[in-house]
Amino acid sequence: MALSFEVLGRFNRARAARLTLPHHVCQTPLFMPVGTKGTIKGLTTPQLEEIGCQIILGNTYHLELHPTSSLIDELGGLHKFMNWPRAMLTDSGGFQMVSLLHLADITEQGVTFQSPVDGTPMLLTPEESIEIQNRIGADIIMALDDVVKTTTTGSRVEEAMHRTLRWIDRCISAHKRPKEQNLFGIVQGGLDPILRDICVKGLVERNLPGYAIGGLAGGESKDAFWRVVAQCTAALPENKPRYVMGVGYPLDIVVCSALGADMYDCVYPTRTARFGTALIPEGVLKLKHNAMATDTRPIDPSCTCMVCKKYTRAYIHSLVTKDAMGSQLVSYHNLHFMMNLSRSLHSSILEGRFPEFVCKFLQTMFPEGDVPGWVCDAMEVAGIDISSCCNSSSKKRPTTNGIISEEYKLQKDRKEVEVIEGPSTCCFDC
Repeated sequence: MALSFEVLGRFNRARAARLTLPHHVCQTPLFMPVGTKGTIKGLTTPQLEEIGCQIILGNTYHLELHPTSSLIDELGGLHKFMNWPRAMLTDSGGFQMVSLLHLADITEQGVTFQSPVDGTPMLLTPEESIEIQNRIGADIIMALDDVVKTTTTGSRVEEAMHRTLRWIDRCISAHKRPKEQNLFGIVQGGLDPILRDICVKGLVERNLPGYAIGGLAGGESKDAFWRVVAQCTAALPENKPRYVMGVGYPLDIVVCSALGADMYDCVYPTRTARFGTALIPEGVLKLKHNAMATDTRPIDPSCTCMVCKKYTRAYIHSLVTKDAMGSQLVSYHNLHFMMNLSRSLHSSILEGRFPEFVCKFLQTMFPEGDVPGWVCDAMEVAGIDISSCCNSSSKKRPTTNGIISEEYKLQKDRKEVEVIEGPSTCCFDC
């Protein structure tokens, strides 16, 4: 095992920990930006260090297509290839079974993809996935799992769960660098609690360095989402990191952290930046809106990032969707926002003020007290009293993309500022 995981503080199920990996000592909870092909679009690795990124994520399937794992290995591994001194995680390629389903054929042997570039077939077996990831050299590598859409029901979900357990043994056998790279297993089972329980128990029996909760953020209801996370985190080992895959909405991360999760990844902060949308404590700010054209305030007056210190909303409005600089600036800000959220989660748990942090976070995002019912239910299970920031009808209100904040009344009328807390359907930044 090439990691150590030490819980430094907790509040009920939430925990702040130190995750020591070969290339970096990380603080959890943490968010991992997605650099599918060895890059976070529009940002340099020194900028990622500057804003506090601890781990970045790459994708086995895409890196094997180009530039190929053999070339990466020949040139010293992905860390050296992309000049990134801190930790990395590579996904197994399993997610492409969903995102590229029209190009994939799944059997017990593995999954055969047709290249989206030239149609060339590529067989990705559990053994091949691990061999590729061994060559790439990330600190954390993921087992190849059989992934189905969250909304899938019936025998296919059970088939995928049992195949995931069979494939983990093949991944373990194929893993040639266990003292340098950490193999995480992935809990599957759809929205069926019985199947999830079988998968958790099966993976825990293998005594892996860490565990991921997969098959979520694919269009399921928020109520179903948090219940799966709560079930899995409760059953996974206390002394191992827990990673909820594909989660990137700030609200989701706060809820999952309260339920005992440690790690998250998603393209959302950078992908939404390329469409001119900035993350702010109240929700999101739509910089493309015409009202931004003369607004001389920073994206977020409370933010300390380079973008908010030096540029106005008006300037960024003139660039977004028209000039690459616009997406770069908003991507920088959004990732700074996510790193700051991670740091705040860690410190608030460590300092014994996590409930106060959660209440302040919700009060800022839902100033009228209309906290979604699923959040109220999840926090009740997490043992966090949020009654001070909820009105009496919160649990009766449906989940919506609400418009918020007196400070942003002008934007509120024009729908420039919104709360985003729908299903965080997430795929790689292709």
